[in-house]
Amino acid sequence: MTTNLGHISDDAGSAQPVLTVDRLKVTFATDGGDVYAVRDVSLDVKAGEVLAIVGESGSGKTVTAKTILGLLPETAISSGAVVINGNNVISVSKSTLRKIRGRDVAMVFQEPSTALNPVFTVGWQIAEGIRAHSTDGHRVSAKEAKKRATEALRKVGIPDPETRVNYYPHQFSGGQKQRVVIAAALALNPGLIVADEPTTALDVTVQAEILQLLRDLRDNYGTSIVLITHNMGVVADLADRVVVMYQGDVVEEAPSRTLFAEPRQEYTRKLLAAVPHLGRHSASEGARGRLHQDGQVLVEAKNLTIEYPGRFGRNGFKAVDNVSFTVSENEVFGLVGESGSGKSTIGRAIAGLTRTTGGSLKVLGYEMLDFKERSFRPLRKDIGFVFQDPAASFNPHLTIGECVAEPLIIHTKPSAAEARKKVGELLESVQLPASYAQRYPHELSGGQRQRASLARSLALNPRLLIADEPTSALDVSVQAKVLDLFKDIQEQFGFAALFISHDLAVVDMLAHWVGVLYKGQLVEQGIGNHVMGSPQHDYTKRLIASLPVPDPDEQARRREAHRALLRG
Repeated sequence: MTTNLGHISDDAGSAQPVLTVDRLKVTFATDGGDVYAVRDVSLDVKAGEVLAIVGESGSGKTVTAKTILGLLPETAISSGAVVINGNNVISVSKSTLRKIRGRDVAMVFQEPSTALNPVFTVGWQIAEGIRAHSTDGHRVSAKEAKKRATEALRKVGIPDPETRVNYYPHQFSGGQKQRVVIAAALALNPGLIVADEPTTALDVTVQAEILQLLRDLRDNYGTSIVLITHNMGVVADLADRVVVMYQGDVVEEAPSRTLFAEPRQEYTRKLLAAVPHLGRHSASEGARGRLHQDGQVLVEAKNLTIEYPGRFGRNGFKAVDNVSFTVSENEVFGLVGESGSGKSTIGRAIAGLTRTTGGSLKVLGYEMLDFKERSFRPLRKDIGFVFQDPAASFNPHLTIGECVAEPLIIHTKPSAAEARKKVGELLESVQLPASYAQRYPHELSGGQRQRASLARSLALNPRLLIADEPTSALDVSVQAKVLDLFKDIQEQFGFAALFISHDLAVVDMLAHWVGVLYKGQLVEQGIGNHVMGSPQHDYTKRLIASLPVPDPDEQARRREAHRALLRG
């Protein structure tokens, strides 16, 4: 097994692996028979090494990661060996497994909204793990555990951790919640961290900080990391070695630089070809002006302000501050910025889910300031919405087919047969089998749920689509298909779209006009390739410098340039 140890010393390279997976097989017992999720997978991770596991949704990446921590459900049947510090996770007792988790290995989950308990403060949740692993000889007091939880939050860049350690999960943005989850994983300084899509919900600047944090853990403390991701830029930035999985099998394994420069397998080459590159296939390439400025304006914001009132005499929070822009028919308007910049707030205001407090916002000719739900309701069928977190946007008690059909049933009242036919067509249009209509949301992977969410948004052929991070949970090959599908459908039906994303390369592929938000203000807007290629505002420059590219050597150069920019 080839290993790129790079920064690791010869002594570390010859030591026993921190993790050894030997001939792992995992099947799930279902009413329709056994489903094979992982087939005969073998790999190891050395001390101080970052191993990236990549592949499409359903390839077995996350199942492999959960096996490492013994988190598989009771319906799973596993065989082989997963050895951590001499303990086979598959066969050890539950009490031994509890000691291994957190102390020897910790996990950063893909969806922070479901990983955090909404009824406890984040400090209590981090401290819970610290106190659970305290020994009889050294019981950690509640005060000491809270102090260590505060330090963990500071370590991952949460501002004012002494105060925010007492906050609940809903009081953090999506990116901040992911940092809280990482803080919980780091609280006991485990030797191995399993990170399942650790930067999926993060904007590029925060992503760069988290990747640097993980890099520091590796370089300074010898922490080993198993990185599960679909972002090949993140792989190029952080990984020493890469394992490529397809349908439960390992199809290729190589040092990071070798894999990107000389992929051996056709599947790996397809994965790399699907990665979006900033400036390549730009939707605005060659444009000298706004393409759809003569079309009907469907969204018009003038000095838009959205402020959340304070409680108990405190000042309110201005989420959107004096923002002006337009979105015309046929146009894709890309809105980028950090978590908490106001992107999703604007999207929700356009959909009538958040009230505006100042300025003007006209949607399909309707003024949203002080809007009345009864008069706005007829326009809702002309607006589609793809939410950021598909796990939270689906009713867990309904099948996927029932969720996708819901807008149809509310607005058009089709027959049962017509609804089933339309749902099947919608699912197949987003690369999901029509048979998935019978499944429940928890039976789909994160990427599959996001595709189903896109299908639901298109159910009524909307005039305006608001897409809030619609490809954030998708692996690169499926993302490429969905983006191509999005472009085709948008061109065919001519709906306008507000495309909200932290992935600048994705926005560049789809959006002709791009706006950049920073702390609620629109600091720059213009033709996409002008904004991306020649940014005028310092914040836009930092965003672009933080974007990882799928080339380890180029990414190393960009990382140094980004550090220089921050120092300057």
